[in-house]
Amino acid sequence: MTAEAIIGIIVGIGGFIFGLVTFFRNKRSDDASEGRKDGTILTELGYIKSGVDDIKRKQEKQDEKNEKFAERLSSVEASAKQAHKRLDAMEGKAERK
Repeated sequence: MTAEAIIGIIVGIGGFIFGLVTFFRNKRSDDASEGRKDGTILTELGYIKSGVDDIKRKQEKQDEKNEKFAERLSSVEASAKQAHKRLDAMEGKAERK
């Protein structure tokens, strides 16, 4: 075997090893980068979920207030109806005199 062939084999093996080292280093770097991206996305989704939960709680409170308001309005309408009946009765008595 000649010196040129031995140098060629050594350079080939060195290139192969260098390629493998580079591949694994980049894979770790890519995995770490992807992990950070996934973590960021999960964090943002958590913030969105908590915001939606807050909106739901506020909506439920508003629904309760609206129900109470509707009940109060109904009782005020009934009271006004009774008051009109009493006024109509009083007007009827006043007209007969």
